[in-house]
Amino acid sequence: MDHRPLTIDLIMNRQIQSLYQIAQKPLRLIIGLMSGTSLDGLDIALCRFRGMGLETQIELLEFETVAYENAFKEEIKTIFSKDTVSLEKVCLLNPWVGLVHAQMILDCLKKWNRVPSEIDLIASHGQTIYHAPKSLHQKGKFGNATLQIGDGDHIAHATGVITLSDFRQKHTAAGGEGAPLASYGDFLIFSKRGENRIMLNIGGIANFTYLPGTLNADEVFSTDVGPGNTMMDAYMQKNFQKYFDENAAVARNGKISDSLLNALKNHPFFHQSFPKTTGPELFNLSYLQNAQQQSGTQALSHKDIMATLNRFSADMIVVALQECLKDRTDFKIYSSGGGMHNPLLMQHLKLQLPAQEFLVTASLGIHPDAKEAVLFATLANECICGGQVNYGSGRNGIPSVAMGKISLPN
Repeated sequence: MDHRPLTIDLIMNRQIQSLYQIAQKPLRLIIGLMSGTSLDGLDIALCRFRGMGLETQIELLEFETVAYENAFKEEIKTIFSKDTVSLEKVCLLNPWVGLVHAQMILDCLKKWNRVPSEIDLIASHGQTIYHAPKSLHQKGKFGNATLQIGDGDHIAHATGVITLSDFRQKHTAAGGEGAPLASYGDFLIFSKRGENRIMLNIGGIANFTYLPGTLNADEVFSTDVGPGNTMMDAYMQKNFQKYFDENAAVARNGKISDSLLNALKNHPFFHQSFPKTTGPELFNLSYLQNAQQQSGTQALSHKDIMATLNRFSADMIVVALQECLKDRTDFKIYSSGGGMHNPLLMQHLKLQLPAQEFLVTASLGIHPDAKEAVLFATLANECICGGQVNYGSGRNGIPSVAMGKISLPN
């Protein structure tokens, strides 16, 4: 009998072996996916990675936002940010969303003249349907929780590509609130010695990451600040049958109501200490209706309400930056997310922060609309190939962990 030890090639599952080989490659092709609370579409970013950790180098090769069909949006809305939903519908939509996303990936690869076998990894954020930090749910025996659907196994099986997904669960397991995760990718990709940076993302919810020019991970700070586009989008969808206020056309023609604005700002969330997270579970049309009742502004025109909501989002971003950074002005602001395309919102920010230089992430080599998808591709690269970065002591709600669950194609 031959008692020679089996080689690693013989005893290793071939897909585990593929992971091992991917981790050793000098260059990796990773697709990052992001589907936000605005439900406008799936951001698909094809990235070429070299290195890991603070030596990570990224080239964005292709990017596309694949718009969701109205039928898809309506299905998600049946369970999105609701306290009571059909458990059967949640069960059905979890694999279905994954398959829809998988087909979008395959369609993009065909458009880009690529085949799935060229791709090393897919990094899928999934579709958030509920975000429940303890600060919001206030139920003593339960901790922070968040839920994203769009099953990674279905994506992996349908595309034939190893898929990482469900990134937020490790964050909550390690004591975080599951958001914002941008701080990890921001630190790896955008940190620059000698320049303090604010990476401001205005999606459905607005958040920012502070990156110190010292590169000291313990100084990195990331937090949600309140609504970005979510309340404006919801109001437009209900009253104008449009998904967003393009070029702020409605808000620009309205007048800000100080009474309503003050009522919108009057909520315990804005008195909680930073960092903190939130979502459409709080900032929604019911929140607006309560503020209108408190301020007696139910008779306001649609355009005045939109003007006020626009200013509300801007003001809370400014307040958060000022409270977190005190009187400091020695930083540059790099914007991304759908809100950066809202000219009135950006005007409000610039008028209130006249000492700051506003740029977009394109000046750093990353298309601003692609930034979040690229960030999740970065998390996948770090999970498989890195895992050595110390993100600090966790004192700023940033546990030092690698994130992502691995789904094998077969």
